[in-house]
Amino acid sequence: MIAYLRGRVLTVTAETAILDVNGIGYEIYCSGGAFRKITVGEIAELYTYLQVKEDGITLFGFENPREKELFLKITSVSGVGPKLGISVLTDMSADEFATAIATADVKRLSKAKGMGKKTAEKIVLELHGKISAAEVMSVSDDAFAPKARPAVETINAQDEEAVSALMGLGFTKNESMQAVKRAKESGATTTEEIIKKALQSGF
Repeated sequence: MIAYLRGRVLTVTAETAILDVNGIGYEIYCSGGAFRKITVGEIAELYTYLQVKEDGITLFGFENPREKELFLKITSVSGVGPKLGISVLTDMSADEFATAIATADVKRLSKAKGMGKKTAEKIVLELHGKISAAEVMSVSDDAFAPKARPAVETINAQDEEAVSALMGLGFTKNESMQAVKRAKESGATTTEEIIKKALQSGF
């Protein structure tokens, strides 16, 4: 298994990059996060997943181990292959995908290249509550250290959906309520905006 590569970026296309590792060129299908960290002519480090099939071998590249784990979660859904998995992580950031799963936003998922409505519905159904925030948020590991949070005394019915969605991503009720409160203070109004701002804040 090729799980990690470090080398000089030779070329970049719309879907792939070629990495020169000790004189051997590896063609890698890259996620959006991976594309953002590579530049032609410079040294790059990518975490990879190797797909072996009868008709060929394909490498998929990711920005970090967390993004790779998210890819593996997506492709664990029946009928979702690596090409579709990498497409999702190209068209959506990790926190956007988490928000779509938490809010059952099938319409947003369906916009990914090669994604149909039925497949999007299946992904939401199978992954809801199974993806932790630590796996999907693009922040440092330090952000997940336990922190003391003051209790939130009340919450209105309009925000209950956002709280439930965040709890489904692995946060406690108190953390979720605090995040909703901060998101609204920063200007978020819809459930989707509240969840997105909460994930981006790192709690």
